[in-house]
Amino acid sequence: MIKKDCSALILVAGNSSRMGSPKFLLKMPDGASFLESLAHQYAGFGCTEIVVVLSKEGLQLIKDKPQHLPSQIQIVINTHIEFGRFYSIKKGLKQLSTESVFIHNIDNPYANKNVLEQIYKAKLEGEVIKPILNGKGGHPVLISKRVCELILNENNNDQNFKVFLNNFSTKKVEVKDETVLLNINTYDEYLEFYSREIKR
Repeated sequence: MIKKDCSALILVAGNSSRMGSPKFLLKMPDGASFLESLAHQYAGFGCTEIVVVLSKEGLQLIKDKPQHLPSQIQIVINTHIEFGRFYSIKKGLKQLSTESVFIHNIDNPYANKNVLEQIYKAKLEGEVIKPILNGKGGHPVLISKRVCELILNENNNDQNFKVFLNNFSTKKVEVKDETVLLNINTYDEYLEFYSREIKR
């Protein structure tokens, strides 16, 4: 496996209020948790650093239910989850040093290698690289070193990350992988996802 000059930032600090239980502990059909699966997908792709941003409660859950995670994992605690996703990203980026960073929400447990490769190959074509399927924007997004630096220097901690990214040049990469649009927020959505996956 060739190491790449990129990192992954996995956002896990949300309170999963609509789900009713922590999303990162939800199970894939192979028995791995969403967090375990995502972390190993990024490690398999060749990310040199992987940061997981958790709440204090999430950290305790990991202590209670140890996760099988790659060796390069770093855990960062967001003690102000009321600020939302932007602050979690800011906290996580402080630990990273690569030229580009994949931003991945835990409500999508897929980071398929072909998709990551397509996004990574386009990294010089924009400051924000995002996958597109049938005209719809998906995840993960890859942000450049400059975007990372500006996030770290931003004083407004609770702003909308998606709106913030509108300030930068964006390259949309057309992919043929429906998993980029996956967004699991409720238990019914999880059951539908799980049922579909075990039939594959």
